[in-house]
Amino acid sequence: MSEQSEGEKKSRLPMILGGGGAGVVVLAFVGFMIYSSTCPCDFTPGGFLFGDRQDEPVADWRFANQVELCQLQIWAGIRPHSINLNCMASPDGNLYLSCSVCDTKYWASHVGENEPARMRLDGIVYPVVLNRVTDSAEMDRAWQARDIKLNSLPNPVGAPTPGSPRVERWWTFRVESST
Repeated sequence: MSEQSEGEKKSRLPMILGGGGAGVVVLAFVGFMIYSSTCPCDFTPGGFLFGDRQDEPVADWRFANQVELCQLQIWAGIRPHSINLNCMASPDGNLYLSCSVCDTKYWASHVGENEPARMRLDGIVYPVVLNRVTDSAEMDRAWQARDIKLNSLPNPVGAPTPGSPRVERWWTFRVESST
C-alpha cells in the first residue's frame, strides 16, 4: 500500500468542504419546504403558500367572507413570508386585509405600493397586488365590512361590537387580482 502524500490530502479538502456545504444547503432547503407546507400556523409565520393556483382574475371577492382567515404571502427581502390574517370583502366585492397595530407588524413594513403577493383562500392561491388604504372614507368602508364579516361567523375571532368606530393604529390594504 502506498501512503497518500500531503498534497493529495490537501487537494481533497476543498471537495469535502464543498460537498458538506452543499449538503447543508440541501437540508436547509428541504426543511424550509416542509416548514412552508405546515405554516403559517396561528401566530407563527410561514414561507411559501402552496395550493391550486387560480389564474383567472377575480372581480368580486365576496366569497372571501365565508373563509374565517386568509393567508398572505409577500417577499421579505429574498425570502417568502406568509401569515394568517383577517380579510373581508365589501358589499361591492372589494377585498381588504385587516391589520391592528399594524405599524408594529413585520410583514406590513415590507409592503410597498402595488406590492405583488399571493393570497390563499380555502386552499386556492391567487396572485394579487396589495396597496395600503389611507383614504378615511375607504378605511371606514373596509372597517364596516370587517364588522359585518366577523359578526356573521360562527366563532368570530376578534369581532368588534357591531357598529363600533374604527380604532386607532388599524390599517387596511386593498387586495386586487394581478392576473
